[in-house]
Amino acid sequence: MSYILCIETATEICSVALSENKKLLAFADSQTPNSHASQLHVLVENVLTKSGIKLQQLDAIAVSKGPGSYTGLRVGVSAAKGYCYALNIPLISINTLQSLAQQVVLKSELDTSDSKILLCPMLDARRMEVYCGLYDFSLNEIEATQAIVVDENFQNSKFTDFKVLLLGNGSEKCKLIIQNPNAIFIDEIKCNAKSMIELAANKFQKKEFEDVAYFEPFYLKDFVGTIAKNSI
Repeated sequence: MSYILCIETATEICSVALSENKKLLAFADSQTPNSHASQLHVLVENVLTKSGIKLQQLDAIAVSKGPGSYTGLRVGVSAAKGYCYALNIPLISINTLQSLAQQVVLKSELDTSDSKILLCPMLDARRMEVYCGLYDFSLNEIEATQAIVVDENFQNSKFTDFKVLLLGNGSEKCKLIIQNPNAIFIDEIKCNAKSMIELAANKFQKKEFEDVAYFEPFYLKDFVGTIAKNSI
């Protein structure tokens, strides 16, 4: 029996899920943008109260490691590391794109054994850029996570040989640009801590843990800040 707390803060939605051996015990989320810092610990307390599980009973913390929002990832990873330090339990990191793809695998009515179908989770990276990767239905990584500019040539070679399911908030900006019958858009797939549960449990069983002291989020791109102009 293992209790794993899953934390998802990579996008505008902040969510927390508590699981026992791949079974969801409690879930809480906040849809308010830019509220991660103020809401995350409230959500953690919420799921612990709902489930009747005490913080000291947790066996591991799983956190969505990115790519995603720089600030959101910092909040989530910092909180996860804090819990791990305080409770002396392991830290598990989950690729945000793989977690998105997992939602389609769990819900899909398609033939998941069809090797000619690939999953392309996408996260908005501002302007016409997206973070994306390619997975099969076993969630094996076909192409590594990357930041790319979306244009008419995007994944053109893959569309020739495969049906590609595009999902996540980054896929919205692709709909008018990618005109290909093998590009299938799956709507309403958003980052969610519940889709981390099975991935986290598998890593826990294999003891695939992070070094709590040195682990950093997977930003993929360097943070670029802006300096406000002084008004005269």
